[in-house]
Amino acid sequence: MNINLNTMPKLGMGTFRLEDEVAYNSVKMALEVGYKHIDTAQIYGNEVQVGQAISDSGIPRADIFITTKVWNANLNKASFIDSVKESLSKLQTDYVDLLLIHWPSPENDEPMEEYLGELVKAKELGLAKNIGVSNFTIDLLKQAMAILPNGEIFTNQVEVHPYLTNESLREFCSENNIHVTGYMPFAVGKVLKDETIIDIAKSHNKAPSEVVIAWALANGLTTIPSSTKRSNLITNLAGPDLTLSAKEIAAIDQLNKNDRQASPDFSPQWDN
Repeated sequence: MNINLNTMPKLGMGTFRLEDEVAYNSVKMALEVGYKHIDTAQIYGNEVQVGQAISDSGIPRADIFITTKVWNANLNKASFIDSVKESLSKLQTDYVDLLLIHWPSPENDEPMEEYLGELVKAKELGLAKNIGVSNFTIDLLKQAMAILPNGEIFTNQVEVHPYLTNESLREFCSENNIHVTGYMPFAVGKVLKDETIIDIAKSHNKAPSEVVIAWALANGLTTIPSSTKRSNLITNLAGPDLTLSAKEIAAIDQLNKNDRQASPDFSPQWDN
């Protein structure tokens, strides 16, 4: 099965660490300025606010791509489907466009066969149009591919930015028709202060954030930066309009130093 990635905007808005009114206002602003792809998760605790912002936007549901992720405590037959239905209720929608396993780290060590089976079931029930994984290493992807129907993994959402290019994982995904969605594209602001990126931005009369987004898109990624400011949301949205030269892309590629921002104690053994 070939995934039509045209249905998922390559630039979305992430909502990690956005809570309460800040989450609502940020998503509402993002939709107002033109975003059509919103990424959330059960553990973020903001699905209610995301859903309300989408509802209040007046934009038809079919025109917005919504992703949410199932948390570790729900990666079992007893909780999985009910948790997804709860997410849909909070999001005020009958389905999400993409449902992901948030971390390959079930709280009670349930086998991958169990929670991936529930993931497929969620799609079969019409609760999700597409399914995928997040924070899966090459080894874990191999295991998942042996369990899931061929071509079923829509995306692997992982941390990717100029300081963590994740090239071996990206190459494996490319070879196996798995799209990569990169989160934390600015490395919590670190890469926006990098001299190479600043110099490239100045040469184009653009913001560093636009350069980083253009780099991610040039590498075939979907990226989901987060912002609480309208001006930054607008600037980020202009990233896809910037075309970098092959030399500039290569220069940014070389900034990699495996500087991972998201590595909780339940993380898998990351690929080198």
